[in-house]
Amino acid sequence: MPKNDAIDPELVRELANLVTETGLSEIEVEKGDLRIRVVRRLEPVSVQVAAGAPVAALAAPPGQSVPSALAPAEPQRTQAGTVPSPMVGTAYLRASPDAKAFVDVGAKVEVGDKLLLIEAMKTFNEIVAPRAGTISAIFVEDGQPVEFGETLLVIS
Repeated sequence: MPKNDAIDPELVRELANLVTETGLSEIEVEKGDLRIRVVRRLEPVSVQVAAGAPVAALAAPPGQSVPSALAPAEPQRTQAGTVPSPMVGTAYLRASPDAKAFVDVGAKVEVGDKLLLIEAMKTFNEIVAPRAGTISAIFVEDGQPVEFGETLLVIS
């Protein structure tokens, strides 16, 4: 590989830092025939809530308070089996507007089954079932914007 086509490790490091600092899940840079894509995998976080625990204490990042509009949380969105959004983007319940939904309430799913898509930066990311069970609630609509950590659906 000629020297001018070599990948600059410093550029990759800078892109990785940019992804981390901005909270993005991925970034892609293209210049001529050279294309660099840096992806940060976000793992879902499991939180167990003790009965009677104040919601603000559980939801607030260290050193920050939670606005009163966020507390108390809706019980059905904090129950076991919730599937949170791993990124900010637009949720799609079907592959195309005229296609059948990936899952509906009452559908049985296995680990790894496709639940929905989240489009972020023109990339469609598959959201798959982290556990087997039955879809008991879907909290997003097709084409709805979602935030990181927002509950998408519940698998009972």
